[in-house]
This record gives sequence, C-alpha cells and structure tokens, in this order.
Amino acid sequence: MLKELNPLLHSELRLGIMSMLVSVDSADFVYLRTNTGATAGNLSVQIDKLQKAGYITVEKGFNGKMPRTTCRITDAGREAFREYVERIKEYLKI
Repeated sequence: MLKELNPLLHSELRLGIMSMLVSVDSADFVYLRTNTGATAGNLSVQIDKLQKAGYITVEKGFNGKMPRTTCRITDAGREAFREYVERIKEYLKI
C-alpha cells in the first residue's frame, strides 16, 4: 500500500521552494520569487506555512535601506523533503 504524501510539500509552490532551499545554504525572497514565478503575496503566504511547520527559518533584515528576507531549510525540513522524495519514488515504481 502506498504511503500518504506530505500534503504540505505536495503543493507545487511549496515543493519548489523546498527544492531550491535543499541545495543552497540560504536564498532570499527575490531569488525565490524570480525562480518560482510566484507573486510576492503568494510566495509570502507559502513561506509562512513552511516556517510554521518548522521546515524553514526566515530571517528579516536590511541590505542597506532595502528590506531583505532570507530563508534557510531546517533539519526537519530537510528530512521531510527527503521522505517526500522517497515516497514519490515508491509511487513511480508502480
């Protein structure tokens, strides 16, 4: 029997965010917005959901006078992503 996919990661945008963060130390909001093609509002909502789940950390600061939001994947997020990928592989074996 197939195991349930993590519904938090099964969203296209949240999966995209996690896919990018798993391979870098950190990524800023502009980078994520540019590479996902998401609107700023939608990206902000999805980042908040991932942060509340403990999958990413969000650091807000400034780069000169410009606000800067930086995201990093947590160990829990890395594990959730790994597990999600393994379950997708199980689905593909059928």
